[in-house]
Amino acid sequence: MNELFWIVMLVVNFALILIAFRLWGKLGLYVWIPISVIVANIQVTKMVVLFGLDATLGNIVYATGFLATDILSELYGKKDSRKAVGIGFFSLLGMTLLMQLALVFEPSSSDIANPSLSLVFGLMPRIAFGSLVAYVISNLHDIWAFEFWKQKKPGRNTLWIRNNLSTIVSQLIDTLVFTLIAFWGVYPTDVLISIIISTYVLKYVVAILDTPFMYLARHWYDKEKIPTPTF
Repeated sequence: MNELFWIVMLVVNFALILIAFRLWGKLGLYVWIPISVIVANIQVTKMVVLFGLDATLGNIVYATGFLATDILSELYGKKDSRKAVGIGFFSLLGMTLLMQLALVFEPSSSDIANPSLSLVFGLMPRIAFGSLVAYVISNLHDIWAFEFWKQKKPGRNTLWIRNNLSTIVSQLIDTLVFTLIAFWGVYPTDVLISIIISTYVLKYVVAILDTPFMYLARHWYDKEKIPTPTF
């Protein structure tokens, strides 16, 4: 059943990012970036079995952040993509600081949430640090690579090339950096390797499957169906 739920989550994530883009244009993508970063870093604390491999959740929603920055790079330029990465970085940093402050409060005798919050967000500093480092490195590479392939392979017909080549390599960088920082010493080596393999494979699949949605975003933009930014 996990595989079915994974497919449902994939569809929901792509639908949400496209709805945000269609309703609010560039602003909608800026809104989605912090959502994807924050939700992914909460979901990643949950281990599941997907296609016979141990995997962490959060891969899909995190990968959609790359789709958002690729759409921004394609339609608005790398300056706007870098702004989105900055927003994502600040959002994750802010959430981490605020939740760590929340955990230092002494819970009342009637509290029921603190044990669960401590369990989830107690891991957050290390996860957030790994995510912040991986997020910045991989996203800046993605923006650079997308622009590189955009110059090498310009035009609508080669959009799939720059979208896939930039994202696939960036996802590998992100997976290695994040997993080693966040989970080294937490899980046995065999589980760690399984997490790296499964995480990258799942992100690779998401990167391939997001191509039609990239073209749809481009089509909406060319047909002037996207709201014009007012900022």
